[in-house]
Amino acid sequence: MGAVHAEFLKLKRSLAWTVVALLPAAMAVAGAVNTIAAGQQPEDGWHTVWLRSAVFYGLFPLATGIGILASLVWRVEHRGGNWNALMSGPVSSLRIVAAKAAVVAVLAAAMQAVLLAAVIAVGRLAFALPGMPPARYFWISLLIMLACVPVAVLQSGLSMLMRSFAGPIAVAFLGAAAAVVMLMAELPAAVLVPYALIGRATQLGTGTFGDTGAITPWAVATTAIAAVVLTAALTAATTAVLNRRDTRA
Repeated sequence: MGAVHAEFLKLKRSLAWTVVALLPAAMAVAGAVNTIAAGQQPEDGWHTVWLRSAVFYGLFPLATGIGILASLVWRVEHRGGNWNALMSGPVSSLRIVAAKAAVVAVLAAAMQAVLLAAVIAVGRLAFALPGMPPARYFWISLLIMLACVPVAVLQSGLSMLMRSFAGPIAVAFLGAAAAVVMLMAELPAAVLVPYALIGRATQLGTGTFGDTGAITPWAVATTAIAAVVLTAALTAATTAVLNRRDTRA
């Protein structure tokens, strides 16, 4: 926990918090603006508001946002002699990888929380929807947070390897584009691709991109299991790469 706390301290004046707040909120507002501009009301109430906010958000902005967050988390280590200081310290490679990825994952989870809050605000203020969204959207949000973890580990690893700030973000965008193709093709292997996994999680229950529209125990279980397995595999791979890079240095 000490390593994670230290990483959050490095982000005290970072733009990461701006990304966390503005990106998901902008998606929810954009969905509402499009609906209002078309002179429509949410036909299915909260489901329509969620659909028009979460679907596109899960295709490109979410993966790209995680890429930006990972680049921000690693940016300080690529400045001056910070890399040598990091690798010569008492913290093991595994703890470094885990701490960095954990911070990115927590920030990604915070983005999902902001999206859910923005959906509620838009539904209540823009469309005067009664009450709160059904409980399933809160549970789906938790699943999305879990699905974001392997992407956080992957993007953290890419930002570790690339000194370029924009490089890992470009990879995230291209990965998201490839994920859209996989989801449209309804490829079963999509669950093994981190970018497609978050796309699948955000589409769950919407009936879009091959989703049946039903939230089944099988869909939830496969998404959760894939997230855990991918997280473990990517963490191990990133740690091995960091160990080799440290040795060569």
